[in-house]
Amino acid sequence: MQPGANSLRKIAVVGRGTAGSLAAASVTRLHPGDYELDHIYDSRIPVIGVGEGSWPSLVQELRVLTNVPHETVQRRLNGTRKYGVQFEGWGRRGRDFTHFFTPQQVSYAYHLSADLMAELLQEAASARHVDAKVLGITSGEDGARVEFEGLPPERYDLVFDARGFPRELDPAQHVDLSFIPTDTAVIRRCPPVFGQEREGPVLTPTYTRAVARPHGWVFVIPLTAHTSYGYVFNRDVSDLAEVEEDFDRLLEADGVRDFEQRAVIPFPNFVHRRIYDGRVARIGNAAAFMEPLEATAIVSAQLQIGMVLHIRLNRPAEHLERDAPVVNRFLMNTVLRYGLFVGWHYSCGSKYDSGFWRHARDDAWPRHREVTDPGAVDCSALEKFDEMIELLNRPVIEKTDWNRMCAVPLTSYAQVSQGLGSGP
Repeated sequence: MQPGANSLRKIAVVGRGTAGSLAAASVTRLHPGDYELDHIYDSRIPVIGVGEGSWPSLVQELRVLTNVPHETVQRRLNGTRKYGVQFEGWGRRGRDFTHFFTPQQVSYAYHLSADLMAELLQEAASARHVDAKVLGITSGEDGARVEFEGLPPERYDLVFDARGFPRELDPAQHVDLSFIPTDTAVIRRCPPVFGQEREGPVLTPTYTRAVARPHGWVFVIPLTAHTSYGYVFNRDVSDLAEVEEDFDRLLEADGVRDFEQRAVIPFPNFVHRRIYDGRVARIGNAAAFMEPLEATAIVSAQLQIGMVLHIRLNRPAEHLERDAPVVNRFLMNTVLRYGLFVGWHYSCGSKYDSGFWRHARDDAWPRHREVTDPGAVDCSALEKFDEMIELLNRPVIEKTDWNRMCAVPLTSYAQVSQGLGSGP
């Protein structure tokens, strides 16, 4: 029995990127009763087909949502099996290290093409497609109201807002994660690293490369159809022309002679203060974003969608007003912990003594305590992060603490701490 299902008769998902497509497929899979689902998007807004990394939770979720075998899912995504992240040139020690998923060499995620994943998930969703520009989404006592351009407004019991980044950050609505020192990515598509003569999915273990460079760092994501490179930097510290020049040098060192320039994408690092209000659930880049260093975007969207649907379906409607602030605080807390984990990677600098890395280590990261102060964000993310760092600094970690989490497991903190040289 799911007592909240009767209060979810009319649902909308706004946006057809990764988060919106996950939400539409999740509603289709999880809702037990009669309902209407509108998937609303403006077809004039393209889905940028970048290469993305993920966490192991996505492998099983895509199998469940699509009812398609793992091997078929991987092929449909032009995917490879990601076993972790290889860091090159990060930290005090001047040596490379790998952040493995655990159990090591057993647990894996996907490297995937974002547009292909949206396409696969849309096939798994039973929804009425509404091609329209959304002008606004507002919450009211009787649900959420969606305003359209050229169409009459519609009322819904629940709206998943997956419209992407805010145009600008508002301190009243957003927590600016200014301790993360990057805000722009240059995306290039390069030839694949796997030969074309093969049958079945690629089973070879692959890793996302995170390569420290003078102006930031470069992700390298190996897909079967191409390799996605992205130079992540701070446009207030480095000029785009000098970033492009250093990007060319890296590709030359990697033996890459040809590439397609895909996009220059500015982005904010932020968390929305009201991810969920009971009637509108912001998901994906509408809820929060931080640079792609640890592939936190998709796993955050999974959490947001799953948590909201679980609460709405399994709790009676009369608890909605009481539940919403609790769920919102939980989601904010978790995403802020992801942000602290990502920002912490910069705390030990890199092998480059450049303007970017001095700014990242000495100016940006020290802001994390002020930004995530409990009085400013109304949650305990900083306290839990400090507890995890204190645990790493102990001479012996007791077995009772081995399963501790702060958004990611203790094993992830330990591997990154050792690799960066962050310990005592």
